Amino acid sequence: MTTSMKNIAYALLAAGFLGGAYVTALDIESVNWFWFGIAAVAAIAGVVLAKRADKAIATSGEMLKNNRNKLNESLDNIVRELESLADGPELKGEAMRDFIDDKLRPDLRRFAEARQSMVHLYSLQVYADIMSEFAAGERYLNRVWSMTADGYDEQAKVYLERAIAQFEDAKKELAEAGAAQH
Repeated sequence: MTTSMKNIAYALLAAGFLGGAYVTALDIESVNWFWFGIAAVAAIAGVVLAKRADKAIATSGEMLKNNRNKLNESLDNIVRELESLADGPELKGEAMRDFIDDKLRPDLRRFAEARQSMVHLYSLQVYADIMSEFAAGERYLNRVWSMTADGYDEQAKVYLERAIAQFEDAKKELAEAGAAQH
């Protein structure tokens, strides 16, 4: 249903824009506003249908279930990798940057791609709380990466600890939101 609705939406949108362009190109002195209005209504209807189809997809039970799993798994992986980094041999410079890029970036990206489902799963406030912690943790990781690139490995350790704390808080808040839902 949503795929066909999306196809119809895009067809209306394209027809509206192309129709509007055609009507305005017919006569350089004047525009037939009746036909231009019909084209504009078709384009607007296409946008509305596309938004509805996107919302239907984003709020489908299967999508929400998949994204809930992605959110939890991503945060679990990030926290686990950061804790192993903190407990393991100290990485400096390029080794630290490679660790961040190879071990953490895929899960950071995965979490970010699934984040909108938190609004539908829990609430806007829960989304804001978790994303605040997540974004702070990500900023600290970016500082760690930059500091190791600039040779400030000792200062990078401070921000690594801060990143760990932020991601642990995000994980805790996500777990609490999930528990409150059941």
